Amino acid sequence: MTRKSSIALGLVGTLAVLAMGQDGNREVNPGITLTVEGSYLQESIDLMIIRQQSRAESREMKFHALKNIRTAIDQGSTGGEVLHALEYMALEGTVNKTIYNNRIRNNYPDIRGKAAAYLGDLGSPEAYTILLKMIQAEYEPMILTEVIKSLTKIGINHTDETIRMITKRLKAFDVLVPDNLLALAALEAYETFASTDGGTLDASTVQVIRRISEGRYHGAIRERARQLLTLLHTYSPAPRPEDLSE
Repeated sequence: MTRKSSIALGLVGTLAVLAMGQDGNREVNPGITLTVEGSYLQESIDLMIIRQQSRAESREMKFHALKNIRTAIDQGSTGGEVLHALEYMALEGTVNKTIYNNRIRNNYPDIRGKAAAYLGDLGSPEAYTILLKMIQAEYEPMILTEVIKSLTKIGINHTDETIRMITKRLKAFDVLVPDNLLALAALEAYETFASTDGGTLDASTVQVIRRISEGRYHGAIRERARQLLTLLHTYSPAPRPEDLSE
């Protein structure tokens, strides 16, 4: 098969995608075999479609973008347009705002929550940076829960920055509107990072855990916080002789 014919077949496949509403549910024609060049062209076009879908006005088209991103991630495509599309949707409505008639346009919490989850699946330093932007700007506890889960999955905590960000946001909600799922995600993050970093958590974080153990949370959440406090004691190093003599 010539290069021209394989490119033509790739374009035919793309037109089929667009004709089906860009939802990514393409049926493979068993009579067509694409060359390496044709497959590469098809992948490039798919990524361009993801870019356009992610920047569309409608929630429905953004869901199509997320569906296609899920497919791309499963196939090993984790950079470039996939990352940029997720960043655009993750920060739209919070960091990046478009105001029209005194209202924020394209403010879709469900889209941001799914984008946060997929950033965790990417697991790259670039995805981590986007999640840090999210945790500082986001105000929906449902989305913050997904952000914390993804930060925990990625596992980066240089100079305790991740822990400090989680604690800062959790404190604000603990005072105003305690959220069980948000608290649970934070407790799981604390336990994961503490076990990785030798059980060291700063005093502010330990204070938040204690407040959860005694606060307005579901009984199972309070018990989880108490268990974590006990676990942190087991991580603590044995006292030095000079400390005992003081």
